Amino acid sequence: MTAIDQKLPPPLLAWFAENQRPLPWRQTYNPYHVWISEIMLQQTQMERVIPYFNRWIDRFPDICSLAEAKDDEILKLWEGLGYYARARNILRAAVLLSHEGNFLPDSYKKLIALPGIGPYTAGAVMSIAFNRDYPVVDANVERIFARIFNLDSPVKTAANQTFIRRQAEKMLPSGQARYFNQGLMELGALVCLPAQPLCAACPIADCCQAKKLDLVDKRPVLPAGKQSIVIEMATGILRRNGKVLIQKRRENDVWANLWEFPGGRLKTGESAEQAVIREFQEETGLRIRHAEEITRVRHVYMHYRVILHAFFCETAEKDETEPAIHAAQENRWVLFEELDQFAFPAGHRKLIDYLGKKSEGKRRISENNYRS
Repeated sequence: MTAIDQKLPPPLLAWFAENQRPLPWRQTYNPYHVWISEIMLQQTQMERVIPYFNRWIDRFPDICSLAEAKDDEILKLWEGLGYYARARNILRAAVLLSHEGNFLPDSYKKLIALPGIGPYTAGAVMSIAFNRDYPVVDANVERIFARIFNLDSPVKTAANQTFIRRQAEKMLPSGQARYFNQGLMELGALVCLPAQPLCAACPIADCCQAKKLDLVDKRPVLPAGKQSIVIEMATGILRRNGKVLIQKRRENDVWANLWEFPGGRLKTGESAEQAVIREFQEETGLRIRHAEEITRVRHVYMHYRVILHAFFCETAEKDETEPAIHAAQENRWVLFEELDQFAFPAGHRKLIDYLGKKSEGKRRISENNYRS
């Protein structure tokens, strides 16, 4: 071991013991709780996860109760966290585990064989839930190591990923994986921040080469920026007898099994109004004779941004004409007040919330859509 391997762990462990946040899954380190928290924390901020985690555990306190859940209920509980495949994989894994004693295995090989669990999550569960000697490297750990070792190239390069992983393995004190791994991640979340890190409060500042060279604000080295992808979509609210039309997405679609208002992406050279008219025709067979834009909803995902153009729509057909099912599992007419019972993608949920705050919007929804 090098000097830094021996010097870093003791002050980090002591700092974590005094400064760790009282997160709900840390109360008992129940393996089921740790698993659910790790899946929720993928691509999601801690502050956002905690209320979702608490609601989840209240509803599904163990694997047995989770295995009996319906897909729609799982998606509704997950609504707002995004990346819904995570929730569906949790349910699939719970069903498998219900046939194996309703407990999470303390085996890396068995964990990684479960749906939705890759090398990172398997290592995190093994170390945090079972205190086994597996390193855990997330973005916080990458940032800390980039500064400690003064890495002068982006951390995501293959060489740096290998280096960081090996250093994490070498530093890991035997029998202390639960606290060491969480200590590194907690330090990155609370002290070794991406911008304006709190170096004066850092328990391992003496180990940091970037600090000694006054390069902390230059580490980690950022990769060349990528141009943000913008996707424009159009969706329509069709009213009938005080209800609105929603559709359930197909099993193999993006946002599978979520509900939405009919619509889709704009084609090249197409206006949002033209797009919503075309999408209605393709998805429901209904001909839109009038589309009035309500608002534009913006939502940012990890790798792209969506602009959702929302319209009130009226059809050329009379009220008794039922929409066809061409691009969905199911059509359903529901009251505005019933929309909270269904799981929607984030953009559509924002639209519902927008309309709910507008008395005019709710009044318009309650109107009949057909005008003679």
